[in-house]
Amino acid sequence: MCGTCGCSDAVHEDAEESGTRRGREHHHDVLHPSEHEVAHVHNHHLHAHDEDHAHGARESSTEVRVLDVERRILARNDHLAGHNRVWLRAHRVLMLNLVSSPGSGKTTLLEKTIRAMGERVPIRVIEGDQATEADAARIRLAGAPAVQVNTGTGCHLDASMVARALRDLSVPDSSLLFVENVGNLVCPALFDLGEYGKVLVTSVTEGDDKPIKYPHMFRAARLLILNKIDLLPYVPFEVDRFVANAKQVNPRVEVLFASATRGDGLSDWYQWLEQRLESPEA
Repeated sequence: MCGTCGCSDAVHEDAEESGTRRGREHHHDVLHPSEHEVAHVHNHHLHAHDEDHAHGARESSTEVRVLDVERRILARNDHLAGHNRVWLRAHRVLMLNLVSSPGSGKTTLLEKTIRAMGERVPIRVIEGDQATEADAARIRLAGAPAVQVNTGTGCHLDASMVARALRDLSVPDSSLLFVENVGNLVCPALFDLGEYGKVLVTSVTEGDDKPIKYPHMFRAARLLILNKIDLLPYVPFEVDRFVANAKQVNPRVEVLFASATRGDGLSDWYQWLEQRLESPEA
């Protein structure tokens, strides 16, 4: 998780005029033991074997402490995600967590979705990026209110960030809420936000072996959208192999094919959304 991927503290700030937030304080520093905890005791009176044994015992103890802290962080996040989920269900809000690598086409997909469905159903968007408000500006221009959450060096959104953004957005009842997570195929797989499900957007330019390279994310996805299919003639990508790899990792995942820029396959995506709005348990 974040202890190994470089995610560090991000301090939450209100920025009401711009609609931008910085992620809440992560306290991820507790994942990294202090120098005191991992210091090697160089006692010249110890025999080499005893020193190696003591060093190994300290390393093992440190690993146990770090794993315990990781478990507590995830447990706290799951608790907060549960509160989000209760609120969303009570207000009949369908929240989807869009995850992907950077540049897969999530924002373009959202722009098209807002323009196609925005008159039929209220749509709100929480945008997650390390910096800038560029994507939130695009979403607002497409016609949906959006809150930008900037995570600094953080590599994912978490349940508390989403809870704060929900308050800022004034999400109406019976609406559709998209969370566009930070572009990353690792940590967002671990953090429940309270969503109905994760929608994983991947593109043909990323390779057909992506599902087996990043199995945790593909396993966590409820829906998989293969984007940029208009580029299939120009890249070495086997669709059948990709689907087989995805089903090997997650046999229950649904797969759709699309070109967000050209519009191919988007009607299937809109239909999928409408079915979930009518019956969230579908």
